[in-house]
Amino acid sequence: MKFGIVVFPGSNCDRDVATVTRGLLNQPTRMVWHRETDISDLDVVVIPGGFSYGDYLRCGAIARFSSVMQQIIIHANQGKWVLGICNGFQILTEIGLLPGILIRNRNLHFICDQIPVRVENNRLPWTQVYTSKQIITLPIAHREGRYYAGQDTLKSLEDNEQILFRYCTAQGEINEDQNPNGSLNNIAGIGNRKGNILGMMPHPERASDPFLGSTDGRGLFEGLIEEKLPQPQ
Repeated sequence: MKFGIVVFPGSNCDRDVATVTRGLLNQPTRMVWHRETDISDLDVVVIPGGFSYGDYLRCGAIARFSSVMQQIIIHANQGKWVLGICNGFQILTEIGLLPGILIRNRNLHFICDQIPVRVENNRLPWTQVYTSKQIITLPIAHREGRYYAGQDTLKSLEDNEQILFRYCTAQGEINEDQNPNGSLNNIAGIGNRKGNILGMMPHPERASDPFLGSTDGRGLFEGLIEEKLPQPQ
């Protein structure tokens, strides 16, 4: 499965993802400069974390106009895989591939921490190596990570089981005390209805190498690699 990792001016987690896909999992991987207009060779597009275009205006607001974004929309509409991590999640909401928005954290501060996250839906390739309601620990590092959407959108996400990850306690309880940024419904990651797009604020690539002390995030990449590539629609 061939991975492409989008690189914007200001990206800073692109090499982290490549270390996992190419270095640990031995998958063909190439870096995709944001001005590229041909990504037809890719099976998976990863929009990594960082500060695309310095996060001016708002996170992802300028990145949405990059040449590669229209190709990513086509890629997604063909049923191919798209993963947005942190700033990548913000960009996916900006271009309309995922619903809702990411706004300033509840306490208005940048948060850098390791936090427990509960797997809500393990019936998708992204999460198939986990068990339902499994608690994993992933790093977060963001200032605009508070997921917000209207009540109709939230209901749709809940009803269609599109919420893949929620912030939780170490015992798996969902409450506001263990919600690091104030995200509605404790949302840490969501998918689209087809299940081929995932956006999440935690960083699975930073919890994939045993050398770093955790491999809780590695299963996300391994599950995707195990899945058969969907046929373009």
